[in-house]
Amino acid sequence: MTDAHPSFLQPDAAGIQTAAEVLARGALLAFPSETVYGLGANAEDVDAVNRIYALKGRPSTHPVIVHVSPDSDPGYWVHDLPHAARLLIDAFWPGPLTLILKRAAHIPDVVSGGQDSVGLRCPSHPVAQALLRAFDALRDGHGGVAGPSANRFGHVSPTTAQHVFDEFGSAVQILDGGPSKVGIESTILDLSRGFPALLRPGHLTPVEIAEVLGEMPRLPDGSDASAPRASGTLKAHYATRTPLALADADTIAATAIERSDERIAIVARPSAIGDIAKLPNVAFIAAPEDPPRYAQALYGLLRELDRSEVDRILIERLPATPEWAAVNDRLGRAAAAFDDDLPVDD
Repeated sequence: MTDAHPSFLQPDAAGIQTAAEVLARGALLAFPSETVYGLGANAEDVDAVNRIYALKGRPSTHPVIVHVSPDSDPGYWVHDLPHAARLLIDAFWPGPLTLILKRAAHIPDVVSGGQDSVGLRCPSHPVAQALLRAFDALRDGHGGVAGPSANRFGHVSPTTAQHVFDEFGSAVQILDGGPSKVGIESTILDLSRGFPALLRPGHLTPVEIAEVLGEMPRLPDGSDASAPRASGTLKAHYATRTPLALADADTIAATAIERSDERIAIVARPSAIGDIAKLPNVAFIAAPEDPPRYAQALYGLLRELDRSEVDRILIERLPATPEWAAVNDRLGRAAAAFDDDLPVDD
């Protein structure tokens, strides 16, 4: 965890109680999870949730995910909790799975971007769970926390308390829970239309979901026009401030040579790339060889590269295989942010 700082709350009993009281009085709080840090507000306080949108610079039509305690009743938040949702909750909560369900009428639509659905997740991070339990106690057992990633709209998500401070300074208090262990956002599965559909890949895979449901969820292919809007599903997303592009391993060196007048950071797995570290204009960063470690390191690496004095970031295009799907999704959206005519998301 980070050294003591006026904006940071430590994850002891006093710090967690203070954090819950921050949320209860309608203020914003950044909090840790196993995926990334969230920018939290009382999910039933319309003014507080609107402050999330304002601070992030996020369009109000983009839904936010409601985080709930392991002890709370997810049925409070939804019109109906289908059997498939109960199976997945039993199998994967607490954990990095968000379920999109029909929103209960008493839940404000500010959390769903005006839609009739709501995204629910129960994080596995022990500090997040302690916070949610403490907030539950202040809210008669219904302490949901709306919590998109704690970063400016379109920027790289934060995986440490320091990353959040780098984004917002002292504008928001931060509950410090150490580095996020998963490192990328949750898998989002839509159950609001009578069938399972993957809206965002994550640590939890479609195969794991299918093993519980007995059917493979529909996978995103750009043709599902009826899908609800969900966090992290616009074309451009997770963007660095330094221009970033993906390249096949066998063309990275050639690209670096062609751009010899630029200082280039190259991120690639050592097993997939030749000896390019000797190029005078190249800073080579060895990427992890396995998907979970790559995912955990990704956002911290992108933020570090943004602070370095490079003109361009080239990242090895990874295999188009299921185990790399979530990392490929994040890298593809980060690169797409540099197409001038594309929108960005957070």
